Amino acid sequence: PELSFAWIFNEYPSFVQEDSRRFVSQETGHLYIAKVEPSDVGNYSCVVTSRASRSPVLGSPTPLVLRTDGVMGEYEPKIEVQFPETLAAAKGSTVKLECFALGK
Repeated sequence: PELSFAWIFNEYPSFVQEDSRRFVSQETGHLYIAKVEPSDVGNYSCVVTSRASRSPVLGSPTPLVLRTDGVMGEYEPKIEVQFPETLAAAKGSTVKLECFALGK
């Protein structure tokens, strides 16, 4: 990949650390958070770095707020998969496939 993605939480240099609840897709740049907690509330900014120029570009902040009305949102349960029809890989190489379950 020519681009790499990271996310800043609130302000630099507080980068989102991937763990069992947080994942940054290096395919799409999306940040996924499972089971949002009060400590997740804040502003998130995407950082895109080109491997060729090594110069990062910072996106504008996106606030994450907790709803107090108990509504989960508009997501219907589904599996998000964006695999190509065919995935070619060299013998001995590493392949990473991303699959996400969304919804209530």
